[in-house]
Amino acid sequence: MPVINELIRAEQDGSISFGNYKLEKKSKLQDFEHDGDLYKVKTFYEITKLERNGMFVYESVPGTAVNHFAVLDGGVKFLVEAAKDVQITVQLEDDSEYEVYVDSVAVGGMKTNMSGKLAISVELNEGQAAEVEIVKRG
Repeated sequence: MPVINELIRAEQDGSISFGNYKLEKKSKLQDFEHDGDLYKVKTFYEITKLERNGMFVYESVPGTAVNHFAVLDGGVKFLVEAAKDVQITVQLEDDSEYEVYVDSVAVGGMKTNMSGKLAISVELNEGQAAEVEIVKRG
């Protein structure tokens, strides 16, 4: 799975792809319009961050390349690649329970905090993407 050289792009399936963990210097792109929303991405080897309409959506430490990021009814789904294991934080519903899947394997249930943020760790080997799906329970 390649990094996103243009930093963010729209995919034909309606999802977006963003991030480039191979950059040495922080790069950003703002005011990227997709489905009536404005996105801003900041990315390089240390961190990747995505905002929609000025609000937090996604952050990873270290930086990642994210392909086919899609907000589903009650969750999110995306492919992620990085040079090493990552900590990912996503914005979901406040104070709700979610089931987390990595490569179709359930890794456990988690609850968002009062601000709706959910943090997960994903083990990665460079050059190999993992599919992450976070689904609201009940």
